[in-house]
Amino acid sequence: MPDQSLPKARTPEATPGEREAAPAHEGISRRRLLGTAGATGLVLGTAGAAVGYAAAPSKAAAPLTSLGTDRAMFHGKHQPGITDGLQARGHVVAFDLAAGAGRKEAAALLRRWSETARRLMAGEPSPHDDTDVARDAGPSSLTVTFGFGHSFFTRTGLEKQRPTALDPLPEFSSDHLDKNRSNGDLWVQIGANDALVAFHALRAIQKDAGRAARVRWQMNGFNRSPGATSHPMTARNLMGQIDGTRNPKPSEADFDQRIFVPEKGEPAWMANGSYAVVRRIRMLLDDWEKLSVKAQEDVIGRRKSDGAALSGGTETTAMDLEKTDAEGNLVVPINAHARITRPDQNGGAAMLRRPFSFHDGIDADGVPDAGLLFICWQADPLRGFVPVQRKLDRGDALSTFIRHESSGLFAVPGGAGEGEYVGQKLLEG
Repeated sequence: MPDQSLPKARTPEATPGEREAAPAHEGISRRRLLGTAGATGLVLGTAGAAVGYAAAPSKAAAPLTSLGTDRAMFHGKHQPGITDGLQARGHVVAFDLAAGAGRKEAAALLRRWSETARRLMAGEPSPHDDTDVARDAGPSSLTVTFGFGHSFFTRTGLEKQRPTALDPLPEFSSDHLDKNRSNGDLWVQIGANDALVAFHALRAIQKDAGRAARVRWQMNGFNRSPGATSHPMTARNLMGQIDGTRNPKPSEADFDQRIFVPEKGEPAWMANGSYAVVRRIRMLLDDWEKLSVKAQEDVIGRRKSDGAALSGGTETTAMDLEKTDAEGNLVVPINAHARITRPDQNGGAAMLRRPFSFHDGIDADGVPDAGLLFICWQADPLRGFVPVQRKLDRGDALSTFIRHESSGLFAVPGGAGEGEYVGQKLLEG
């Protein structure tokens, strides 16, 4: 889990008071609620909240909170869900094309998926047999992102268009991969700040697949909800650590160079796209939680309380790799996770981490099946993910407490323009 800072989720401008309930005989559609969006950010004080809660139901539609009205754009230079803030709920799902389905069926599927994603991200019903699961909600920062796996190009007869950057990842000694939960022809990432909105999108995408593709695997994740902390901050993972302090930021001059395929890159259909590495990383929490806080901090190389490097300062203070204590020992241990993953210790290798935590229950031994749905973005995984993971594989102190259980690599093309669908340049080129 390379130590790079996570994109910060947007914090609501204000905490809303209680919203008045609609009369039972009068349904409120997503479209109608979205029409009230001009009144977002409404704040009720203690007295106002009490009045609002006790008031008789009103026929007027109550305004959505800022959490519900936040909207990401489907059309754009890049696909959504890459540089957008972390969302509270996420689903990642891989599909395999059905037997006999090829390029024509894939193009029709991506056309359907793109239209569904566009509508849902705007807070509108899905175009076919909407389930009404999210009819009361706004867009809630929903993003839907599409990618192609290595096998997709063989299935569609497009082998000559397969990027070399999509070559299978090398094996790592720490891997314990389940092939049934790895890779896939097609990949979809869904994120939203409302669980029902996210599920609604997942269900719509699955239904749209029809007979063209079947689900290969699906995983669910979560993050802290926007506004849950007193101020925006880097997220914590299930180990309690502030996770990802050194993420590249869009404001940095070389951000696009590190994360996105250039306009004139190869292949041409991947212009403004990116590559996503997806790993299900189980955290061995029972073992981790037996460690003292000091021992946990030595494993990571940062303070648990505020994410600052053990060499001192704040979370954003540069780590002093040479600093020693009174006995001459390195303050940041030589095998600390944060030391090993630093870009300047890996030839400048960088990736944009945008993960979700997961918890899939308790096994028969009472051990939580929990950890990180690691998702990272880069212009070329051979220069981003691979060199860092190889170094981690050789001696990361954290490796004792985690297990990589599934893996996938996907080519995520650039965003679709108005009237286009994702992947159109590949499938109709």
